[in-house]
Amino acid sequence: MNIERAHRTVMLLLRITGALPGGRWLLRKLYATEHPALEREVFGLRFPNPVGLAAGFDRNGEAFRELAALGFGFIEIGTVTPRPQSGNPRPRVFRLPRDKAIVNRMGLCNRGLEKTISMLRKPHEGILVGCNIGKNTVTPPENAPADYLKVFRNLYEYADYFTVNISCETGNRECSAHTRENITRILAPLFDFRRGQNQYRPILLKISPDLPDEAVDAVTDTMISTPLDGIVATNGTYSREGLRTSRTTIGKIGNGRLSGQPLTRRAVEVVRRIRERSGGAYPIIGVGGLMSPDDVRAMLDAGASLVQLYTGYIYEGPRLLRKICRRLIADASPPTATADLSPAAPTDLPSAPATPAAPPKMPQTPQAASATETAETEGRGSASTAPEPSEK
Repeated sequence: MNIERAHRTVMLLLRITGALPGGRWLLRKLYATEHPALEREVFGLRFPNPVGLAAGFDRNGEAFRELAALGFGFIEIGTVTPRPQSGNPRPRVFRLPRDKAIVNRMGLCNRGLEKTISMLRKPHEGILVGCNIGKNTVTPPENAPADYLKVFRNLYEYADYFTVNISCETGNRECSAHTRENITRILAPLFDFRRGQNQYRPILLKISPDLPDEAVDAVTDTMISTPLDGIVATNGTYSREGLRTSRTTIGKIGNGRLSGQPLTRRAVEVVRRIRERSGGAYPIIGVGGLMSPDDVRAMLDAGASLVQLYTGYIYEGPRLLRKICRRLIADASPPTATADLSPAAPTDLPSAPATPAAPPKMPQTPQAASATETAETEGRGSASTAPEPSEK
């Protein structure tokens, strides 16, 4: 089974589990960790814990309620575009197990605005949902603001916050998407629409780790001088520096965004730079290469208010989320009290799937899959149950 088909299967299993009486309760019982020490209030929203699921995992909002039941503090769906788009030709997703990384060139494939609305109309009280919004690939740059506004306006009543995804789709590092002029041209209509609404929805901007430091500073200055509520740092990288995977394999894979462990250091650096530039006055959602509780701790210490998992969750499964939450509880507790703070949960849980699946019968773990694989590309990793990454 190839990666994308495996992802669709797992998402289907999640939805089936959620549709069963007590299904989501069972997921929460098995996987979720709750504790007052985990709660956060950021841009006016109360988060049950600071660990969210990044955009790209549930592109259309099809299983966000089940994913929240697995223990995430919030779910970011998308990227959502006005019209459906199928993305780039397959193969377009590749695992690099030696690097604990993924390369994808999905091309913002999603089922479009109308499908997403139908998903978010379902009751989801108590679940914080962010929406990552973008433009259709065929939309010329001069018409991009209209695409963003259309998605923003139509999803405004359903999402709790919005992330504006302006990342270059071509992989050109000289892309001008992050210039102040382009950013304000896209954001201004969103701010204008929000001013006329009774409810306030935070607007964040997602940036690339490939930006030079001077450009990161410029984006931060734009945030300070506009009604932007925060920054999501960072997206995937086009860099291939320092990989353990052979150059031959990398060459065969071709272009695409790389996420996972090779991104950890740069993502933390970008978050720290934004915090220092802004004086720590603006919320930052840190994402990129968070593969362990230590990585999350470093990201929070660098200045992130919240974090998001993506590739780490693909490789480690639900147990990573539990480990992170328990670490954060321990960090917030007196040393003598930490032993009593972890909620009762099975210590002998099934192996974590490559993407969350419905218990009790779980797909093969990514670790087990990668141990038996001899290839590092999609073609030989097709038997894995790794979920389908999507360009965020």
